[in-house]
Amino acid sequence: MTQQQQKNRTLPIIVMFFLFAMISFVTNLAAPMGTIWKGEYPALGMMGNMMNFLAYLFMGIPAGNMLVRIGYKKTALIAMSVGIVGLFTQYLSSSVGAGTELFAYHETVVKLNYIIYLLGAFICGFCVCMLNTVVNPMLNVLGGGGNKGNQLLQTGGALNSFSATLTPLFVGALIGTVTDRTAMSDVTPLLFIAMGIFMLAFVIISFVSIPEPHLQKEKAVKTKEQYSPWSFRHTVLGVIGIFIYVGVEIGIPGTLIFYLSDSSANGAGILVNGAAIGGAIAAIYWLLMLVGRLTSSIISGKISSRTQLIVVSATAILFVLVAIFMPKTVTVTMPSYSVDSGFLMVQVPLSALFLVLCGLCTSVMWGGIFNLAVEGLGKYTAQASGIFMMMVVGGGVLPVIQEYIANHVGYMASYWLIVAALAYLLYYGLIGCKNVNKNIPV
Repeated sequence: MTQQQQKNRTLPIIVMFFLFAMISFVTNLAAPMGTIWKGEYPALGMMGNMMNFLAYLFMGIPAGNMLVRIGYKKTALIAMSVGIVGLFTQYLSSSVGAGTELFAYHETVVKLNYIIYLLGAFICGFCVCMLNTVVNPMLNVLGGGGNKGNQLLQTGGALNSFSATLTPLFVGALIGTVTDRTAMSDVTPLLFIAMGIFMLAFVIISFVSIPEPHLQKEKAVKTKEQYSPWSFRHTVLGVIGIFIYVGVEIGIPGTLIFYLSDSSANGAGILVNGAAIGGAIAAIYWLLMLVGRLTSSIISGKISSRTQLIVVSATAILFVLVAIFMPKTVTVTMPSYSVDSGFLMVQVPLSALFLVLCGLCTSVMWGGIFNLAVEGLGKYTAQASGIFMMMVVGGGVLPVIQEYIANHVGYMASYWLIVAALAYLLYYGLIGCKNVNKNIPV
């Protein structure tokens, strides 16, 4: 790459870094914002998160097709436009429809503003799905592929994790203590900041040139294949693994926020700034994911994806089991933050610490599962990638199931679902990842 080409690509690379961070920022708004709605809709706190991830089920494969038909640049511009609409729709839920009752659900009256919020979360899901599909390959192309492209991806991934760390911290700090007066208007500053970043990125991307190596200028002739990714057992089991993994990644900190924010006997018993404390503790989980990813990038040249997946799955099972059986009267001091008090050390159940430590384990699971699931696929790899993107919907489904369990038998008891999910990932690392279909031509 010439010096002039490098200079021309510096600005779009920086923009892609911001978009990489925005993916996790927009995604991670859903779970902590659920604490706002959980007081009014006790059984529906995770529905915003569910709607966000449900969009992947519908948009995973179409997003990949968009790259081929209209290219990276136009797909990115559409994604940012959709993101602005989704964030603005969530903002509208703070001022529209609060007094309009629509229907009753389990003796709970659902109002129009909650439906508007869910719609906004769903629209944002389309945005982040498209961005996920665009940003990774675009950064690789802007870097010229090879080691430089991989370096840009690692940098973008680090910013993604850093943003994921800040999101629950900011939301919790703005909410403070969950009361009857807690509302979406408390977090509108974050929504407007996110919209502003999308608008700025839209303008910049509109005026820069982006390489389009995968853009089809002529209609490709399709040939019917005898096989598909579904023909490979280890890929099918890996697809299930991705579905389960994303649910585990979101469910652990999401339910922990609800647990720490709940000042009743069922929760952690934190009476003041529960939401702020929950958001700050969850932020440590995402920070440890950043640490885990950086560590994995260093050791992956010597330690296989399979070994890493086996070790982290077994370790995470141990951490969660300790959290389940640890009495909440046993506490530990952890850092927190609130708008009123700033940074401070607070006493939380020791279970929270062990759940937060799971961030070190979940950090490397996506890459490990993906690498193992596509091994030996050859020409079927691209098609499998679209399927994996659809399975991100697990990040919405499993946390909703976990919330249902938590509402009926308790927060810590709901983590048995996480144990079962981690047990499957351990099985996949030990046995399920082996390619038993090597006779299929690829």
